Amino acid sequence: MNIDSTVLAELAQIKTTLAALVSLVETQRTRKDWYTTEEVGEILDRDSYTVREWARLGRIRAEKRPCGRGRAKEWVISHEELDRIRDHGLLPLRAASA
Repeated sequence: MNIDSTVLAELAQIKTTLAALVSLVETQRTRKDWYTTEEVGEILDRDSYTVREWARLGRIRAEKRPCGRGRAKEWVISHEELDRIRDHGLLPLRAASA
């Protein structure tokens, strides 16, 4: 076996290993319908406070849902909105009401 065939064999092994790893990651990834501000913050590398402010200011489409803490509600963001944020960024600021 010469050097070229050794390198090709090693590259083939690396390619096989990478394909297996990609397959493993894809099967373990769970797609949720709704995410908390903490989860979106982790995914987008932002603080959960920032995500809550985006929701409060209308910079992202989010809904308030009961969270199990009495009458308190928390912001939740849909998977579709998370994809939109990744692809297109934040919505423009709404005009302040007089």
